[in-house]
Amino acid sequence: MEAGLEALAQGGPDAVRVETLAAELGVTKGGFYGYFDGRPALLTEMLDEWERRCTKEVIAQVDAEGGDGAERIRRAGQLTFSEDLHRIDLAVRAWAHHDQSVATRLRRIDNERMEFLRKMFSTFITDPDEIEARSTLAFALAIGRHFIVADHPGHTKREAIQLAGELLLRPHL
Repeated sequence: MEAGLEALAQGGPDAVRVETLAAELGVTKGGFYGYFDGRPALLTEMLDEWERRCTKEVIAQVDAEGGDGAERIRRAGQLTFSEDLHRIDLAVRAWAHHDQSVATRLRRIDNERMEFLRKMFSTFITDPDEIEARSTLAFALAIGRHFIVADHPGHTKREAIQLAGELLLRPHL
């Protein structure tokens, strides 16, 4: 699974090849099929793993740890800020441009993530338009931070992103 996700992050779904993964892991192609019922099954299980790690586990941990809405959003951001998770997420997004079933799944997961943000923002914001705007901006920051290459005088990129996130978490803009 790990090797498949790494191949996906590095080269997209076309880089996920049974022969290559089996050789990398030191198993025969037949041995590989002892774990997965073919490449399509591997790809499906990789998507399951991505969903579990990047959404289900994050929300479950945030809910278990509790706190107010802003603390929960902050914690979810910290849990998903790792480059490993972000690289896989970006690869799934690129894959979704070429595969309708992946696009459908990505939409479902993104809707789940957005619903989490709306729910959390609604704990300290009452205006529905502001809840939607902040949720959208927070989500865009989480997904798009990878593409920001601008300089941030006096701040690292990470500090600038944290400042933007904290601005979104203020009770009133």
